[in-house]
Amino acid sequence: MPERTYLQAISQALREEMESDPSVILLGEDIGVYGGAFKVTEGFLDRFGPNRVIDTTLSEEGFVGAAIGAAYAGLRPVVEFQFIDFIACAFDLIVNFAATSRYRWGQGVPVTFRGPWGAGSRAGPFHSRSVEMWFAHSPGIKVVAPATPSDAHGLLKACIRDNDPCLFLEHKYLYRRVKEEVPDGAPPIPIGKARIAREGKDLTIVSYGMMLHRCLEAAARLEDVSAEVIDLRTIYPLDRDAVVESVRKTNKVMIVHEDTRTGGLAGEIAALLNEEAFEHLDGPIVRVTAPDTPVPFSPPLEDFFLPGVETIVRAARRLAAY
Repeated sequence: MPERTYLQAISQALREEMESDPSVILLGEDIGVYGGAFKVTEGFLDRFGPNRVIDTTLSEEGFVGAAIGAAYAGLRPVVEFQFIDFIACAFDLIVNFAATSRYRWGQGVPVTFRGPWGAGSRAGPFHSRSVEMWFAHSPGIKVVAPATPSDAHGLLKACIRDNDPCLFLEHKYLYRRVKEEVPDGAPPIPIGKARIAREGKDLTIVSYGMMLHRCLEAAARLEDVSAEVIDLRTIYPLDRDAVVESVRKTNKVMIVHEDTRTGGLAGEIAALLNEEAFEHLDGPIVRVTAPDTPVPFSPPLEDFFLPGVETIVRAARRLAAY
């Protein structure tokens, strides 16, 4: 079974979907001749040709509009953003046209919007944003954020096969830093299903993306505290049952994400647990998040901005002491 990096798993999923379905096409800046900003589509132009691997102009609004039109014509476009921050330029088309299309007149828009997301790469405030909650608050589009190569492979295939728009967030810090066995032709992984990344009984840590790995490292250091770690994998629709079930077992919970605090997913999960598991809580719901600032370019400031393993460990110990 081949071992693949997170980036290679994404590339493999794209290749397999294009080989099995001729309606899958790719659009984006520099994805053809250059192979993509991070080389996810390297070699795709030679393999699939210019009618299916389309280098676009520097216009996010333009190529997103073209992808939505192609979807109405029966294709399954996959749109690459060089950095997900620039999806803001096409926000209107995605949330007002693609996301609402099925609700407005029953026509789905099977477009996958994918791109590198998140901080930790010294890329500054224009190339490091967490955009998940912009779209999680826009009904009609699914928001997926895998943390492992296997999940990246399986969830991207699920997004491409979905009959409605999906936002597929690829954490660029993980592109070449995590690796695992990913079999050729592995099936899609259902969207909206969380997984238990580590079993535990004393408290629950809920996370996703790159922070999932820091939470697992923190849980391993909590030798005297048995921490269960939930990997959400999908931001919207949220696997509410998985989170509630874990908290009913451990009775304590903290949510960790690198998105800024105000309006972040942690607040939504806290409200969910207040409504559905309040009587099972033996301590406060704890949020560990980035502060409400843009992502700093300065390395020491970016390190301070992102929740670190020590911060997560300290928060978990305080919670466990209740």
